[in-house]
Amino acid sequence: MTRERYAVSERVWNYIASYKNDAVYNMALDELLMEKVRDGELPAVLRLYEWETPTLSLGYFQKVKKEIDLERVESYGYEMVRRATGGRGVLHDKELTYSVVLPESYEGMPESVTESYRIISSGLLEGFKNLGLDAHFSIPQTKSERKELTNIRSSVCFDTPSWYELVVEGRKIAGSAQTRQNGVIMQHGSILLDVDIDHLFDMFKYQNERFKEKMKTAFKEKAVAINDISENQFTVDMLYPAFKEGFENGLNMKTKRYELTGKDLKRLEEIKIKYASDEWNFRK
Repeated sequence: MTRERYAVSERVWNYIASYKNDAVYNMALDELLMEKVRDGELPAVLRLYEWETPTLSLGYFQKVKKEIDLERVESYGYEMVRRATGGRGVLHDKELTYSVVLPESYEGMPESVTESYRIISSGLLEGFKNLGLDAHFSIPQTKSERKELTNIRSSVCFDTPSWYELVVEGRKIAGSAQTRQNGVIMQHGSILLDVDIDHLFDMFKYQNERFKEKMKTAFKEKAVAINDISENQFTVDMLYPAFKEGFENGLNMKTKRYELTGKDLKRLEEIKIKYASDEWNFRK
């Protein structure tokens, strides 16, 4: 099978493997990278990272009091942070998280959010292929399938359908979200190794226990983690090279490592104040 190539010129991107950090650091670094691309200090960035403590990340527009069981989040000892991107809630735990930051003017990048999502996600597609998984894009074809995209079944990310979902054996295997600010695109998302479905659903509010169990059953039918379907039991360390190469191949580019400078670290500390604040995390 020939590898599909998109009309994106080959360039050298910066690559950051930041490994495990807390929730505030992870969201602040994504914002810092957006600033550096906006200011022309970096051409484009691929970042791969993990979470020091299991973390519930909320979409920018989600309502905390209405949707989140804060007592349960605290009882599990999890962190909670609001993302700059939209979408639903994600439990970051046994996963590799990716972040792609590039200018909207990047050569070959469509103006359409949907089409740019497809191109960026081609890096994920190639990464899953590197793991030996038969992943592909699931594209809604019929009017009823497209209408389903507006059906927000619950507050859980992987329970919500979207354009160009990456699926393996008919189930969604990656969840992503995108934002555009000041001429910069930032798309990040979760590559699940394993998922604790009970803990995930415990942190959200439902109208009753019966509906919650119904949603959990539906989730199991629609979403899957890598180690649930792979004959090989992968570790997070094994995912880094697979997806680094996947993004390089999928986006027709090469990467070089980038180390944060003293100036970067100083600015990062300033941005972290925002993501650690109740004003940001409980803004809705």
